[in-house]
Amino acid sequence: MNDNNQALQGPTACYIPGYPRPQFVRPEWEDLCGEWDFAFDDNDIGLSAGWADKGLRQATKRHTIRVPYSYETAASGIGDTTHHPVVWYERTITIQPNQLAPERAVVLHFEGVDYECQVWLNGHLAGNNRGGYHRFSFDISSLLQAGPNRLTLRATDRPDRQLPRGKQRWMPDNFGCWYEQTTGIWKPVWLEFRSCVALDGLHLETDLERRALKLSIGLVDGLAVVSKGLELKATASFAGNIISSLTQSLPPLERHFHLTLPLDSTATGDWGMRLWQPGQPALYDLTLELISHDGHILDRVESYFGCREIRIHEGRVWLNRHPLFQRLILDQGYWRDTGLTAPDEAALRRDVEAILALGFNGLRKHQKVEDERFLYWCDALGVLVWSEMAANYTFTPAGCRAFTEEWIAVVEQMKNHPAIICWTPFNESWGVPDIGHSVAQQDFTVGIAQLTRALDPTRPVISNDGWEHTDSDLITLHDYEASGEVFAARYHNGGLQRMLANELPFNRSRLAFADGWEWRGEPVLISEYGGIAFAPREGEVAGSWGYGDRVPDEAAFLARYAAITKAIVELEGCVGFCYTQLTDIQQEVNGLMTIDRESKIDPAKIAPLTTYRSAERA
Repeated sequence: MNDNNQALQGPTACYIPGYPRPQFVRPEWEDLCGEWDFAFDDNDIGLSAGWADKGLRQATKRHTIRVPYSYETAASGIGDTTHHPVVWYERTITIQPNQLAPERAVVLHFEGVDYECQVWLNGHLAGNNRGGYHRFSFDISSLLQAGPNRLTLRATDRPDRQLPRGKQRWMPDNFGCWYEQTTGIWKPVWLEFRSCVALDGLHLETDLERRALKLSIGLVDGLAVVSKGLELKATASFAGNIISSLTQSLPPLERHFHLTLPLDSTATGDWGMRLWQPGQPALYDLTLELISHDGHILDRVESYFGCREIRIHEGRVWLNRHPLFQRLILDQGYWRDTGLTAPDEAALRRDVEAILALGFNGLRKHQKVEDERFLYWCDALGVLVWSEMAANYTFTPAGCRAFTEEWIAVVEQMKNHPAIICWTPFNESWGVPDIGHSVAQQDFTVGIAQLTRALDPTRPVISNDGWEHTDSDLITLHDYEASGEVFAARYHNGGLQRMLANELPFNRSRLAFADGWEWRGEPVLISEYGGIAFAPREGEVAGSWGYGDRVPDEAAFLARYAAITKAIVELEGCVGFCYTQLTDIQQEVNGLMTIDRESKIDPAKIAPLTTYRSAERA
C-alpha cells in the first residue's frame, strides 16, 4: 500500500489510516504487505521438495511479488495473467523479545487469500483456510522465536465452477462479463500483538425503541483466568462526549458477554439518539475494556457503530421509520493495475466520494466481498450498501457446502457496519441455474435466506437478485432495455403487476418468481438497468462492449440515461433502482467512469438526472 493512506482522516476516534479492521482496533500491529519471495509451482512439487520446511530457496525459479496484489496484476511486479494452480509466498518477520512475553499473543491475520492455503512459521504448520473472500487468523505465538522468523504460504486455486469465484473467469481468456482471475493473497496481511486473554467476535445491534446498543462479545483463551471472574466495561461516546458507560461481570466459566448500553442519557435528536442515515452519517465511538478480577485491563478494543433501523412494511423499505427510495449504483471494485485489490485505502474512499458526487445514495457491491476499509468509508460518508456473495456456477453438494461455509463467515465479518442494509447471497440464478423449476435449488436459496436471517435478523435478504425469486424480502428485477419509452410501455399501466403475478416475462424470457412462489407484497426495485456503452476515447479496449447500442457522444448518453431513469422513478410500486455501473472493467465500457477513475461526463450533469423527483420519492 502506498503513502496516500497517511493523508486520510476519519471521523471516528478509533480510525487509523491503513488499519485493516476499522471496527476492531488495537494499537499494536504491523503491516506485512510489501515485497515477498514468490514461486509458481505448476507441477505441485513444493510440498514433497520441502519448500515449507527449507524455504523457497529450494525453488528453481523465484520471483519477488508485491503483496497484497495478486500475481496476475501489474502492481504485483509479475503481471502474468495465465492461470497457475499452485503458488508459494515467503517473507521474514522479525519479533522483539518483549513481544513474546507469556501473557502476550501474536496473531497473524489474512484479509483474503484465494482459494485454499496453508501457512507455516519456521517450517511448522500454523493453520490452513478454504475460501477466497473472507478473513481468517492464526495465533502463532507458540511458533515464533525472538529475532527473524520465516513465514511461508502455499495457495491453490483452480478454475472450478463449483467454488465461489464471482466475476473471475474460468476460461483462458476474458469473456462476457467475466474478467482475469485472482490467485493467492489479494487483501492485506498483518500481525497483531495483544493479550493472550482477549475479546473476540463482536456483534452490535442498535435498538431504536429502547434507545440502546445491544452488544455481545466472546473471549479467546484464558480459561484459568475466566474462572476467577472478569468484567467488561463498555463506553459509548459521540463527538468526544461520553454518552454512556456500563460494566458487566462475567460469571465464572462463561465465555460470552451480553450487555445493553443505554444511549439517550445526553444525546439529542430523533429517538433520543443520533441516527445514521445518508447525508447525516452519525457514528458513535465505542471502547471495550476487559478487566481482570484484580482490576487490571487485560484487553482494550476501539470500535464504532451507527444507530439505524431497516424495516420492510406495506411494500416499502423504511430507514429509521421513514420511507427510503434507493438510488444505487453497481460497483464491482476493479482497478487497471491492481485487479480486485484497491491500489490503497485512499482509492477506496475516492470511489465512495465519486458515488455521492454522481447523485447516488448507495451501491450494490457486486460479486465481491470488499476490503473492510471500503465499508468504513461508506459508514463514515453515509452511503448505503447491498452486500453480495461471490457466486459459484454449478449446483453440486460440494458447491453448496463451499458456498454456505463462506457465506456464514462473510455475514459474521460484515454485519456490524451500519451502511450495509441488505444481504444478497445469489445473483441471476448463478450457482442455481435451474431454480425456476428445481425444488432442490429453490430449497437451497430458501435455506440460505433463512440462515442469513438467523445470523442477522436486522436486515432484509434477497433470495436471488434479478429474477426467479423464492423466499425474498425484496423483489428485484434486472432489465437492460435501452429505450425509456419502451421501458415505460413494458412496466407501466399494469405491466409490473402482471410481471409480479408471473403472467408476463421481463428481460427476455425471465419470470419474477420460481415455480410455486408468488408475490406477497414485498417492495420492488429495478436492481440492474442501463449499462450504457460509452467510450469517449475509442480503441482503448479491443472487443469492448456494454448493454444496447453504443452511444456516440455525451448528449446521447445523457438523453438515454435520463429517459430510462425517469421511467423507473415514475413507476408506481417501484421503490428504488441500481444503475450499471460505476467504472469500466477490462472489456466492459459501461461505467460512468473509466477503469482509471476518470469521469466520462461531468458528475454535475449526471447527478440531477440520478436524483430526479428525489423529494417526492423520499
